[in-house]
Amino acid sequence: MEVAEQEACHGYASQDILSSPLTIDPSLPLPHIKHHIVELCKDMFKEWSNLDDSCFLVERISGGITNLLLKVWVKEENRVGVSIAIRLFGLNTDNIIDRQRELQAIKYISAAGFGAKWLGVFGNGMVQSFINAYTLTPSDMREPKQAAKIAKQLQRFHQLEIPGSKEPQLWNEIIKFFEQASVLEFDDIKKHKTYETISFAKVHDEIVELKELTDRLNSPVVYAHNDLLSGNVMINNEQDKVYLIDYDYPNRNEQYHFFRHYLQPERPNEVCYHLPWVKWIKSS
Repeated sequence: MEVAEQEACHGYASQDILSSPLTIDPSLPLPHIKHHIVELCKDMFKEWSNLDDSCFLVERISGGITNLLLKVWVKEENRVGVSIAIRLFGLNTDNIIDRQRELQAIKYISAAGFGAKWLGVFGNGMVQSFINAYTLTPSDMREPKQAAKIAKQLQRFHQLEIPGSKEPQLWNEIIKFFEQASVLEFDDIKKHKTYETISFAKVHDEIVELKELTDRLNSPVVYAHNDLLSGNVMINNEQDKVYLIDYDYPNRNEQYHFFRHYLQPERPNEVCYHLPWVKWIKSS
């Protein structure tokens, strides 16, 4: 709710970004969520406020740890139906994701043509246009043609200029996540025994080693996706478009194929691997 109020105060309403203070519990069963989704749609889109609830069809698209994505199809009288996407933030994910920063960036990402058009924000989520495309599977992402498209699109994404701090946040976020993960407790005995097999001292040493290795590269700081799982990449074959929304780890050859098309989208075969970090990957 605080995020929604802050976004409204930033004047986004003048940019056709709608807002609502309503919140929806993402852990509710879909039939129970539907009532709240309809209420949200009527509150946010005034032209739908008098529609009967039967005019709204709510469908679950995907759901993970950090988000629940829903498709809402709305049938207006004497008009072709319209579809929107509603993303509910996962419970307690604010502990590991800076939602305020995310919402500020989405405005610019949407304007640059990446992903869906941003329509509005509410207490614990956002509303976007519905993308007529399909999400990829891990095996799809390993297909050379698709991997090349994704790499090229990601390279474009990393060229975006997003206002705000240019200080790299990657390691801050990893350390924050590590600190929270290292003090978890489980009531479930089986889960707790599995948890105790994790050597957090070793994980910490590996984080430090990785940071030292990346510091040698002196790479530019870019706005990164940070959650490029297969389900967050969508393809429209008819329009030959790749959408990065909300990366499963391929094998070594597949990684190199991706790197080539990221570093040199137009001349991937000219990429040379005589770099310290690649030698490290090969020897690891």
